[in-house]
Amino acid sequence: MSDQHSFETLAIHAGNTADPLTGAVVPPIYQVSTYKQDGVGGLRGGYEYSRSANPTRTALEENLAALEGGRRGLAFASGLAAEDCLLRTLLTPGDHVVIPNDAYGGTFRLFAKVAARWGVEFSVADTSDVAAVRAAITPRTKAVWVETPSNPLLGITDIAAVAQVAHDAGARLVVDNTFASPYLQQPLALGADVIVHSTTKYMGGHSDVVGGALVVSDPELADELAFHQNAMGAVSGPFDAWLVLRGIKTLAVRMGRHTENATKVADLLTRHPKVSQVLYPGLPEHPGHDVAAKQMRAFGGMVSFRVAGGEEAAVEVCNRAKLFTLGESLGGVESLIEHPGRMTHASVAGSLLEVPADLVRISVGIENGDDLVADLTQALG
Repeated sequence: MSDQHSFETLAIHAGNTADPLTGAVVPPIYQVSTYKQDGVGGLRGGYEYSRSANPTRTALEENLAALEGGRRGLAFASGLAAEDCLLRTLLTPGDHVVIPNDAYGGTFRLFAKVAARWGVEFSVADTSDVAAVRAAITPRTKAVWVETPSNPLLGITDIAAVAQVAHDAGARLVVDNTFASPYLQQPLALGADVIVHSTTKYMGGHSDVVGGALVVSDPELADELAFHQNAMGAVSGPFDAWLVLRGIKTLAVRMGRHTENATKVADLLTRHPKVSQVLYPGLPEHPGHDVAAKQMRAFGGMVSFRVAGGEEAAVEVCNRAKLFTLGESLGGVESLIEHPGRMTHASVAGSLLEVPADLVRISVGIENGDDLVADLTQALG
């Protein structure tokens, strides 16, 4: 499908060709491990074994590439599986990576507890500060890793500016685009080399699948990643790929409602006497607001806030919420609430990435916005 089509059209049609046998408008779930060959080495469509390739996964990967404006997409069993494949493709022992001081706890754990054991070094920097990124780069730096908006403090990084710094140093820029989704932000167009997604989140959108993805433009890097994807084997299963592909079809519609509701919620929180700080890039007072407005279509559905009463008060807000379900993850149609310090980011305790103890993170769903505001009002007390 032509990349000249609008996002909404690509989300529904890219990779979603009608089944040639029946005309089915939804790609079938090819729940199959192996494929009949027409003679030794005579593969039909290039399929031989579903770890290497599966038609349902191919449909998703084509869709992901189209939505991010990349040359190739690769689908994995989880976001961390995608990250692991990327690290082992890009890096060798002795290499160095700059990571954000506000990163997903699982990403930090992968660097600190897994990659470090194999000789990969990393430095932590505030990636919203271009000068800090530049100062953290060493002669052995092979990648700069960015989340924008970041998890859980909703920090904003100027992708184009940091891409220039990374490229000047001979390093690649990796952007975790999970919080924004390709509907709100397209990092490859801004200079990024690799996009990472947890497709569990906004891409799937219904809290019913775990998956991950990488999208790249460089054909040589794409081939290297595909080799490692097959060699390591943490691929998306066909049913999981099908669920993500289905979720993507409504991504544009959902992201609009997520943003609309998050704006209402952020407005409530800024006015509430028991909230000491609201972290949402859509607020004019957010330090990254201007950059976010420049590189994002809208500001998304994630909001974090600090509770004036401290850690225990923050935990109680999470426990009192009713429409906001207490749980980890994000990006589903239902609203979620969590305490990062004790839940998603417990792995960064005691590190430079430790999050404030009074922080609450919410994933604002697509329910009625006024109902969500009422629920948070009663939870805050």
